[in-house]
Amino acid sequence: MRLLLFDIDGTLVTARGAGRRAMTRALLEVFGTSGTVDGYDMSGKTDPRIILEVMAGGGVEASVVKARLDDFFEAYARTLHEEIGDGQSVVTMPGVADLVRRLGGEDNVVLGLLTGNIEAGARIKLTPTGLLPYFAFGAFGSDDADRRRLPSLAARRAHAHSGYPFRPEEVFVIGDTPHDIDCARAFGAVAVAVATGRFKPEQLEAERPDLLFTNFADVDHATRTLLTHG
Repeated sequence: MRLLLFDIDGTLVTARGAGRRAMTRALLEVFGTSGTVDGYDMSGKTDPRIILEVMAGGGVEASVVKARLDDFFEAYARTLHEEIGDGQSVVTMPGVADLVRRLGGEDNVVLGLLTGNIEAGARIKLTPTGLLPYFAFGAFGSDDADRRRLPSLAARRAHAHSGYPFRPEEVFVIGDTPHDIDCARAFGAVAVAVATGRFKPEQLEAERPDLLFTNFADVDHATRTLLTHG
């Protein structure tokens, strides 16, 4: 058995800036400032961490931000839904749709999400793609601001879902940033990097992932590699 945990932004899809636009609107609504969100590098970070850091950059104290995080994420879910609209701005990365469907049909594979998005945001982004039903559970930024803690949570939820107690070496964390590789390492999982986000293959290779893909366009190769590695 193996548990494959997919990141969302830059790995499964691109929402073409909808998330940043929605965050900016929600920050202004709840805090009266968008802080340093313009130009802030969100890659691989959890939503709570992003908000705390961009607000700190704007001079808002952490205690104030934490006290209103629930209000912010309620506003963010609403503005993200509006920004996504009919879903035409959400585009799956090369080969991803076929890869997920193929892996989802394997008896010895369990699919889940591991993302810095809050759960509501993850669902809003994935719903237009038709891929959400393949992911019965996940670990999200709304669970913990520290991405390193998410793989163990995802593994526990996979156990509850499937009845199988996954060992770390049976867990594959698939993402497009060094933070994905780092959180896989922290848990002892297999780190799978794919260069469909803002990081180039050589930048990801420098982090020494166990597997590195330029993209998943060659679905046969990607499927075979993910099913046979280790």
